[in-house]
Amino acid sequence: MAHQKNTIGKNIKRLRQEQKISQDRLSKLADLSLNTIVTVESGANENPTIDTLTRIAKAFQVGVDDLIT
Repeated sequence: MAHQKNTIGKNIKRLRQEQKISQDRLSKLADLSLNTIVTVESGANENPTIDTLTRIAKAFQVGVDDLIT
């Protein structure tokens, strides 16, 4: 599971950098706190909820599967 969380964080960071979006901007687009974005991206969030992942995916205009694979 730790590998999967690390993958999710890396995918979010990659997408964010590709789209040239700051963590602060992503938090606003996803309607999540900046702390949530930082902890999920870093892998420190032990259990990102499906709602959190769905909001982030929607902000990037990708599917949740793009975040977890």
